[in-house]
Amino acid sequence: MPNWPADGAPPPRGWAWTRGWVLACVALWPLPGPAEAVLALGALAVAAQWLATAARGGVLPLDRCAAWLVAVLFAGYWLPELLSLPDALDRPRALKEVLADLRYLPFLAGVAIAVRGPAGRRQVGLGLAGVAALWTLDALAQVLAGASPLFAALDAARQALAGGPLCPAQAALAAGRVNGVFGACNPKLGQALAVLAPFLLAAAARRGAAAWCGTALVAGAVVALAGARAAWVMYALVLLGSGWHALGARRLLAFAAAALLGLACLYLAAPPLRERVAQTTLALQGGGLDAALAGRVRIWQGAACMAAAHPLNGVGVRGFRVAWPACDPAPEQAPAWGGGGAYHAHQLLLEVLSETGALGLLLWLGAAWAAWRAWCGAGADVRRQARPAALALGVAVFPLNTHLAAYSSFWGGVLLLLAGLYAGALHGGGGAAQRGRS
Repeated sequence: MPNWPADGAPPPRGWAWTRGWVLACVALWPLPGPAEAVLALGALAVAAQWLATAARGGVLPLDRCAAWLVAVLFAGYWLPELLSLPDALDRPRALKEVLADLRYLPFLAGVAIAVRGPAGRRQVGLGLAGVAALWTLDALAQVLAGASPLFAALDAARQALAGGPLCPAQAALAAGRVNGVFGACNPKLGQALAVLAPFLLAAAARRGAAAWCGTALVAGAVVALAGARAAWVMYALVLLGSGWHALGARRLLAFAAAALLGLACLYLAAPPLRERVAQTTLALQGGGLDAALAGRVRIWQGAACMAAAHPLNGVGVRGFRVAWPACDPAPEQAPAWGGGGAYHAHQLLLEVLSETGALGLLLWLGAAWAAWRAWCGAGADVRRQARPAALALGVAVFPLNTHLAAYSSFWGGVLLLLAGLYAGALHGGGGAAQRGRS
């Protein structure tokens, strides 16, 4: 196609709006409905503008390498859904997901476009860092004052417009934990901050090692108090990856010692944190691994049962809850999570394997291999500019952890946004001349 831009060329004009759109999608994460609407409308706008540009022979906003990587990452996420559809236990729900998730192709492309040039990477990176910093300060205000100012403002606006609170008291899921702007009904602050932390710490590192250390300690305290143990693992990986480049090995070890001391003080001062640690240590005190992980082992056994019963293409996307009664290893026992069935596998590999089967897992692994090959073929400058996005994406899909549902609207959108940031930063100019060819 003659209208692909030259390698390393600046992005065509008319696409700068995608930067604000990406930041709006992230800033609205605490409000699932508005966030999903902004994502879908922006994806439609990207598709329409791309088609109009191609029709009149204009320069497309992504070069071949970026477009190829976007297409492969989208295929690795979406094709497993499609292949699971014929044998899905809840076929109407699976078909709905397959059709709805087509929006992620222009979404991925739009996110990559937003960070294709140096100006876009700088603005989006600083914007994401600003969102993370604002949520961190808001969570600290909740620790000190007992309530989140941002959540209180959103709740007041919701009651004025819709006549009801964002989180009814009887529906609270995580009362007592620090959830900041997300509220007690939506305990995702820890995971959200963990995936945004690479951008926050990259911005802090540009101001020196002391700024990086201070920012890492404050954000880490909020992640710890949020109480999501998966987020603890994610944030520890972020500190390792970001700190290695910002501080070096020796200073990172010194920081780790100071962080452990600070964590011990926080443990003594925060009863909810002590409760989460006590629950975790049940595995070492004879209470059982399943109790320590809030029933996760039981869910994982059920996921393995589904994968064995439907090895090729799984039970269908979002069909876990339908297959659960037949695969519950202990149906006569009350679940450790409090009641009701299990909705997803709480572990990425098991979710993919149980819901999309071996075919889905192979496609996910193929997309991961393509992303890794793109990284290995990049020069040092390109890797440097893509490192925050690569680190965020890596910790979000780190397999030795528990996970939110990859095929849910929230976490699926998060994963694909990070994938788009990675593809755009890796193939967005500013060092493209050093990119290797393979």
